[in-house]
Amino acid sequence: MILKDIIAISGEPGLFRFIAQGKNSIIVEHLETLKRSSAFGSSKVSSLEDIAIFTEKEDMPLSKVFDLIWDKSDGGLTIDGKVDGTMLKKWFEEILPDYDRDKVYTSDLKKVAIWYNTLHKLNLLVKEEAEEKKTEEDEKKSEKKVEKAPAAPAKKKKKPAVPKAGKE
Repeated sequence: MILKDIIAISGEPGLFRFIAQGKNSIIVEHLETLKRSSAFGSSKVSSLEDIAIFTEKEDMPLSKVFDLIWDKSDGGLTIDGKVDGTMLKKWFEEILPDYDRDKVYTSDLKKVAIWYNTLHKLNLLVKEEAEEKKTEEDEKKSEKKVEKAPAAPAKKKKKPAVPKAGKE
């Protein structure tokens, strides 16, 4: 999944989209309410692109975890993040069996489920493969346009102007 410009702010409910960099803060827009606000330097801001889940081998980026959830739920919504902790753990074991149970807390699993469902409801879950194909198709279309463009006629070279000698 492509999670570019989607952020979470500690202490603030929901997810935000990065809009612009201010002098002492960043301007963000809440994904659900579309209200804009500022996140100051004292706020802990985390980009979803930079978040990873601890596993027994190596950390797995959140985008890959969302891909696994997408595949498991056949592109639909997943478990509600407000269910019992044991149900969340059982659900996440089906998604990512080798996640590190000592480092990944139940609160983390709740966030993953809530964030996934929020992004799904807003149609912001875009597979990386689909985005790459779309980019490749756009490049091919632009190459075809360049090939079809008629060549500009060659301009004739002008002789340089020679200044006339005047009387002094």
